Amino acid sequence: MGVPVLLLLLSLAGVAVALVLPGYEDVLLLAGPCAVAALLLVLRALVARRGEAPARNHVLIDGSNVMHWRDNTPQIDTLREVIAHLRGLGLAPGVIFDANAGYLLTGKYRHDGAMARYLGLPEDRVMVVPKGTVADTTLLTVARDMDAPIVTNDRYRDWAAEYPEIAEPGRLIRGGYRDGALWLDGIGAPA
Repeated sequence: MGVPVLLLLLSLAGVAVALVLPGYEDVLLLAGPCAVAALLLVLRALVARRGEAPARNHVLIDGSNVMHWRDNTPQIDTLREVIAHLRGLGLAPGVIFDANAGYLLTGKYRHDGAMARYLGLPEDRVMVVPKGTVADTTLLTVARDMDAPIVTNDRYRDWAAEYPEIAEPGRLIRGGYRDGALWLDGIGAPA
């Protein structure tokens, strides 16, 4: 947003020069439209920023783990319920899957876009890691970069030395179903 604000200030300065100094009236022909365009860019950036969830509200879901929470069988509805619960708490969930998640859920490979549609999430909030890629390292790296907790029952013991932050309280949010009801440790009661 810094560039549109800078453009707006420079354009307004050009308008002021054109209005105040004799002989610079022609500058108004360029500075005026530039000021209007820069103002539109600033407003657009403000609207876009307003629609974003603050970074502290991001939470990642280990899709390949969570989809097994109900009856230990892979189910897309389990993920949808967890996503709805997190959204209800004002959080912005993202989901990362192993490459075989589509096979487990639908019998064939599914890419990011297809999985996003199944979950009712924007495509930029869902990732299916490429075949041969370890999803755990991708998930842990994204969580580190975003400073976001992970909803999972995996303890990531194999990765504890490389990702020591997973030992911090609240980094890994356990969950599951008790008597048919969703529970998540330390993150509010289900709606």
